[in-house]
Amino acid sequence: MVELKGYVDHIIYKNNDNGYSVFVVVSDEEEITCVGISPQITEGMNVEVTGDYVEHPSYGTQVKISSLKECEPEDEIAIERYLGSGAIKGIGIAMAARIVRHFKKDTFRIIEEEPERLVEIKGISERKAREIAAQVCEKKELRSAMIFLGQYGISVALAVKIYNAYGQQIYSIIKENPYRLADDIKGVGFKIADDIAMKAGIKTDSDFRIKSGILYVLLLASGEGHTFLPADVLTERCKNLLEVDGEMIERLYMDLSIEKKIVVKGDNIYSSVFYAIESNVARMLIERNIDCNVPDSEIEKITSKVSKNSDLEQDEMQLLAMKEAIKNGVLVITGGPGTGKTTTINNIIKCFEHLGAEIMLAAPTGRAAKRMTEATGLEAKTIHRMLELNGAADGGDSDMSAGFARNEDYPLEADVVIVDEMSMVDITLMNALLKAIAPGTRLILVGDANQLPSVGPGCVLKDIIDSECFQVVRLSKIFRQASKSDIIVNAHKINKGEEVTLDNKSKDFFFLKRYDADKIINVTMQLVGEKLPGYVDAEPFDIQVLTPMRKGLLGVERLNKILQNYLNPPDKNKIEKEHGDGVLREGDKVMQIKNNYNLEWEIHGAYGIVIERGLGVFNGDMGIVKEINNFAALVTVEFEEGRTVEYPFANLEELELSYAITIHKSQGSEYPAVVIPVMDGPRMLMNRNLIYTAVTRARKCVTMVGDENTFFGMVQNATMLARYSGLKQRLNEMSIAI
Repeated sequence: MVELKGYVDHIIYKNNDNGYSVFVVVSDEEEITCVGISPQITEGMNVEVTGDYVEHPSYGTQVKISSLKECEPEDEIAIERYLGSGAIKGIGIAMAARIVRHFKKDTFRIIEEEPERLVEIKGISERKAREIAAQVCEKKELRSAMIFLGQYGISVALAVKIYNAYGQQIYSIIKENPYRLADDIKGVGFKIADDIAMKAGIKTDSDFRIKSGILYVLLLASGEGHTFLPADVLTERCKNLLEVDGEMIERLYMDLSIEKKIVVKGDNIYSSVFYAIESNVARMLIERNIDCNVPDSEIEKITSKVSKNSDLEQDEMQLLAMKEAIKNGVLVITGGPGTGKTTTINNIIKCFEHLGAEIMLAAPTGRAAKRMTEATGLEAKTIHRMLELNGAADGGDSDMSAGFARNEDYPLEADVVIVDEMSMVDITLMNALLKAIAPGTRLILVGDANQLPSVGPGCVLKDIIDSECFQVVRLSKIFRQASKSDIIVNAHKINKGEEVTLDNKSKDFFFLKRYDADKIINVTMQLVGEKLPGYVDAEPFDIQVLTPMRKGLLGVERLNKILQNYLNPPDKNKIEKEHGDGVLREGDKVMQIKNNYNLEWEIHGAYGIVIERGLGVFNGDMGIVKEINNFAALVTVEFEEGRTVEYPFANLEELELSYAITIHKSQGSEYPAVVIPVMDGPRMLMNRNLIYTAVTRARKCVTMVGDENTFFGMVQNATMLARYSGLKQRLNEMSIAI
């Protein structure tokens, strides 16, 4: 540990978003480079720095900051240097010299207590004197606030956010109700607010604390996919979190309801935001489900013509889908792999082309949109791109705060909107989509209802189907070409709970029996690195390992470290960055693990010229680490379609290695081959729904490695993790009301 006292000579680099800075401190006439989070740093500032010496491969010895505080200048030279550094607007080097020459060591006292005396200096008017005094006092107030907030374990970067939000109110807020921070400031959740409250002496049974805890539990539930919690479940979760009596929790439900922060619906409790979203989605779906008044004779004529011109095999359900698409404002088409969903979409497109309709195609992810484009020959966009994302309205990172140019005031200019992979669409994205679809525009939703539900909250596709408020066409026939694939045949067997033959006589469906975790991992490594790339004509990075769990011997976290060292081992020419409890290395395969609507991406053409820019990187997007720049504190990742994104080091928690990913995260994606390690796990997790989703992610080859009894158990386990979603109920309520 080293302690430095000196002044900031100059700033080499400063990231205004996260406060990461590289600057030179002069201490005892020696220049020392310091790096770390220090958003308030300015040239000329007198500082005390504590940290450790580190050796940078390119920039030599530096001090990595653990703490930094500003000091009052102690002599006239230091005062003059500070005032002339540009820290105080309106004072340059010459002006600073005149002020200090006149007031000497008394300069700061004069500025703070007798600012009117600054007019004694040539070139300073009364107005300018007031401005200078205000700046000095403001910086002093900020310093005092930083010290005050630091007592509660608040980081410098977060303290600046808090001060900017509340100013001098911070003192009363921290002492009376620090839980306000969780409501008002991004980056402060209940846990941080609770830590501050404990240090501030707030009682554990404070109403402020319990109310904030209730809202926090509902927020956590939305992260698990729920839009509400039953009251007894909510109370139990709150008891475990807050360690207070259940009666104290339940008596505050009415208060929160009166404050319009929650909605109590029977025995269920919603955050007011999710109740409003569910109700809006239900209302908009019902409003858009109109009879399109096309004569039966015309429908018959169009569908017959399209069917005759089709080279592909069709059945009566596909024909029905074509007719219902023309008739109805809202149509759902659902079916498993190989049942002709793509053929049906193509034929529906041809029907609407005969009608001269404007058609738009969309899917939740870039991969799914790309497949849709390849299958139809028409451009398909991600839903976010179709809605013209322009960032998060409040700097947030959720669909609820996302800003879309297309909405009820500026709807999509289309007669028909077809959305594929609907099982991935959560309630908040559905809300944004429906706002942009004017009544009268047909909406066709296509997806496999037997796949896992969306990562985000809600069960949109399943709830729409189960509500029975809309026309639903179920495709079930496996067509001749698809029936040659054991991936498709076995996927349908899994879905029906039927026995799957594991004799390895297939060309695309294999099960390698191993019963030890390390042996399973060794086989997985060989498959990914050596066996499968040639077999499916792909690169090792294109082969995806899918596993049910994050933790454990075959969990994502352990597998990724092992696969990283195997597929992208350390190399003196590859820069690394500590990340979590591991490292991030140039060349690594990574995944974005949360929606970030404000991250800017670029696509570069010849000579590095930017040919396209946009906003938004989304949960599940996968890419490769192209560059790690320790000096600029940036990691550059290239995602699909050549989109490059620069991540400040402070944002790296949004990325994780993706050599192995959970099956949940693979939704909507398709890979040339997948490898699925199979070992026993929690019964509620190891179910039919999960293994069905994993198998259907593969285009050319599925290889499972592990215990066949675990696999058979998953096929027979039809139970699913409970997901609390009320869209079905809202739809039924709306349809009765109308």
